[in-house]
Amino acid sequence: MASTEDKPASKENVSSWKDSFYNPRTGEVLGRTAGSWALILLFYLVFYCFLAGMFALTMWVMLLTLDDHVPRYRDRVPHPGLVIRPNTLDISFNKSDPLKYGQYVQHLENFLRGYNDSVQEKNEDCRRGDYFLQDDSEEMPKKVCRFKRSSLSFCSGLSDLSFGYSDGKPCILLKMNRIIGLKPRGDPYINCTIKKENPIPMQYFPSEGRIDKMYFPYYGKKAHKDYLQPLVAVKLLLTREDYNKELQVECRVEGSDLRNNDERDKFLGRVTFRIKVME
Repeated sequence: MASTEDKPASKENVSSWKDSFYNPRTGEVLGRTAGSWALILLFYLVFYCFLAGMFALTMWVMLLTLDDHVPRYRDRVPHPGLVIRPNTLDISFNKSDPLKYGQYVQHLENFLRGYNDSVQEKNEDCRRGDYFLQDDSEEMPKKVCRFKRSSLSFCSGLSDLSFGYSDGKPCILLKMNRIIGLKPRGDPYINCTIKKENPIPMQYFPSEGRIDKMYFPYYGKKAHKDYLQPLVAVKLLLTREDYNKELQVECRVEGSDLRNNDERDKFLGRVTFRIKVME
């Protein structure tokens, strides 16, 4: 049983603990008067408003240096990559089964809708062999050179709705990635090879797999809203002896100053894919 002498000490401890939150004698809350709390809150309010103002001013100055249409720094990817459609690096199908190659045909059909002749008619009929240079003013949008789907001939999906897949002679579409301001020197074209003892003949559309300079330069997504990259279609003229074998195909951009031999980046100016046709 606690002694009577401990009771006053206990009451004093409870009173001291309560006074640390609110002292009725001095009017202090957590050790500060109302005036002291007001001053410290005013200090932090001014301090954080100053930090927010400095941040906003810094962002405003930085945004003044940026262009809405062209990135400020473009030195990380000076050369374009090469990609294929259908959007896979491993193509395998049975030419006798439409269900097996139907996904590739549908992908190509969806991809080429933007290249339909009826859509491309609204674009410019540019002069071949020259860059299509336009005024650098902020007049929007930039004009686009016409690339008709029909220029892909047997790989357009117009005369052959299966893009050659039903015949075991599939079409592959290639395009370069967009790079703002790119103006390739020389006469760029796509060349494909298959690692095989006996070479496999191929057809290129447009002729010789050439990419005309009139589709360059690209002015950016915001300025060049309707821009679509030029395409090159490669039709692999496989024969029966090529069926049921996995073939490795490598395509490169040749004839220009665009890099295609960087060992650190296997897709820079080139692409490698596998194809297997079964019967």
